[in-house]
Amino acid sequence: MKEPLASRVRPSMLDEYVGQNALVGKNGAVRKAIEKGTLMSFILWGPPGTGKTTLARIYAKALDAEWHELSAVNAGREDIRNVLQAARSVGGFGRPTILFLDEIHRFNKAQQDFLLPHVESGLITLVGATTENPSFEVIPALLSRMNVFVLTSLSEKDLETILVRSAKISSIKLTKSGKERIIVFANGDARRALGILESVSEHVGTDISITRTTVDKFIEHTPLRFDKGGEEHYNLISAYIKSMRASDPHASLYYLARMLESGEDPKFIARRMVIFASEDIGNALPTALVVANEVFRAVETIGMPEAGINLSHGTIYLATAPKDKSAYYALQEAINDVKKHGNLPIPQVLLNAPTKMMKNMGYGKGYDPYKPMNRMPEKLKGRKYF
Repeated sequence: MKEPLASRVRPSMLDEYVGQNALVGKNGAVRKAIEKGTLMSFILWGPPGTGKTTLARIYAKALDAEWHELSAVNAGREDIRNVLQAARSVGGFGRPTILFLDEIHRFNKAQQDFLLPHVESGLITLVGATTENPSFEVIPALLSRMNVFVLTSLSEKDLETILVRSAKISSIKLTKSGKERIIVFANGDARRALGILESVSEHVGTDISITRTTVDKFIEHTPLRFDKGGEEHYNLISAYIKSMRASDPHASLYYLARMLESGEDPKFIARRMVIFASEDIGNALPTALVVANEVFRAVETIGMPEAGINLSHGTIYLATAPKDKSAYYALQEAINDVKKHGNLPIPQVLLNAPTKMMKNMGYGKGYDPYKPMNRMPEKLKGRKYF
């Protein structure tokens, strides 16, 4: 079986790595750790195709560590025990063991508890990768022993560098227009960019130049599938939210089913429902937040597959509820004023007067919660958000 292009061109040295300058640049935390030979456990958090696995492998190679790679989707305790046994066998030779756990957010609390003492003792160095906020899914005890490094979507310049280099290595003729079109479709995801490049190349052959027209025709007529756990994850939740926003319960249920069948974390869906209840429904139906929170609680306590019924219940309720984004827009306008004007002086009438001196200075003088008065900073007098 032919090795995918993304795997063939994966960099093995830090100087070949593209993007994430905040981590690998001159003063980047990962670069400094590599240069100093610092062994540390950390989590790489960011969108798909941004170089999480590649950076972890470069780090392990630079520290001459024993490398073990597992996916939290299908790894169990027996897999962890095998890694621990291997770590003990090489530990006497002074060689560290790095366990790379992809999609670490998929490990449940019991599995993370099982790992904790071995990370704490230093038997293994844990490096995790996730597209989810680790503060939601990684237990506090484990999180406190790990650094969290945030990766961002790759820039167009980063993707251009990767495409040009990969095309050269693979003898693919890529024109400027073809390259620019792939970058648009990749949306900051290097894996997707390379997947498109490889697929189009295989379709037209390496002797034919890849142009914008070539890419467009291929995208239009070929059902591309990239990174089911990453890109599809974002596409499905986007379609789900937008369908509920459009008050379409049928489409909402379809995308809910797609997510559940693809193995999406039900708590991730439930969290988005809680956000949606305030952001899109708000004061049009305040009880929507109560329902969404109860769905989240049910998902936590019931578990799958039965919790799918709770999610269906909540989805239909939210999709058919009246919509009002005024709470969301009001907050954004208030935040804009804060950013624009900074810390404006608070009117004295609203200040507490716990001491005699402050009372003599007029703090709180004339305050009446029922009397019409300006309670905003003078510069924003009369400003309304809601």
